[in-house]
Amino acid sequence: MSAPSSAPSPTKSGSPSGSSPSSSPGPSTPSDGGTSTSSGTPSAPGTPSAPESRLPRPLHPLRPFLTRLTPLPRPPRWSLLPACAALGALAGGAYGLLQTPEYTATSYVVAVPQAKSDPATALGFAQAYGRVATQLAVLGDAQVAARVSPAELQDRVKVATSPDAPMISVAASATRPDEAATLANAVARALTTSANHTKSSTQVKLLPFSRAVAPTAPSSLSTPVSALVGLCAGGLLGGLALLVRPRAGARPARSGTPGTPDAPGAAVPGPAPAEVRSGA
Repeated sequence: MSAPSSAPSPTKSGSPSGSSPSSSPGPSTPSDGGTSTSSGTPSAPGTPSAPESRLPRPLHPLRPFLTRLTPLPRPPRWSLLPACAALGALAGGAYGLLQTPEYTATSYVVAVPQAKSDPATALGFAQAYGRVATQLAVLGDAQVAARVSPAELQDRVKVATSPDAPMISVAASATRPDEAATLANAVARALTTSANHTKSSTQVKLLPFSRAVAPTAPSSLSTPVSALVGLCAGGLLGGLALLVRPRAGARPARSGTPGTPDAPGAAVPGPAPAEVRSGA
């Protein structure tokens, strides 16, 4: 009796045995309504399909040069002092160049004792006249010759006296040399006129000793001097900043054994596991 033949039976789709329908060529149809990519892998619903190829992003033209640059080293701590000094000198020099120069002219008045007086009395009255020289009663007569207001005369005129000689100095400042001399002479003349109204009772007479002349050089600081002052001020501020600024790499003090601030602190143990606590 012969055995049945073992020839394979054809499948319904006509494909040979051992092959599955899922491996057949052709695009796959998504079952859940999602989109599929060109590789056949379905993507999530609502997610746009990725482009097949991406264009290379253009590089910045300076990027190759920037990558070659090495970072600059950190300046030392002491460099703050010369930097502040240089900034101070620059600021002082700029102030000296931009400021308006001022000129100062000085006029002198002397107190002379009369026949019934002595030099000590003249010295005392010179001190008294020096204190009232900038009052409105005296400057009111000087404003006509000076052609400025009494308030402006009070700002521009400085009066000083000597403790050893009965002499009064009247110094006036202005932006022009001739104007400074005019202000000083006007105040000195008004002071002499006001004091001589009472010479019969005080037995002291004021006389002009030296007239003010137009100065040839300004009395304000020159550019080199102002730059030097700014240099000193900047160096002083830089030194104070170095003293106040903490040193780089300074470590805070650690808590440990008394007397040893650098000793590390004691470690705090963590909580015990649940198994150990339950077994105990």
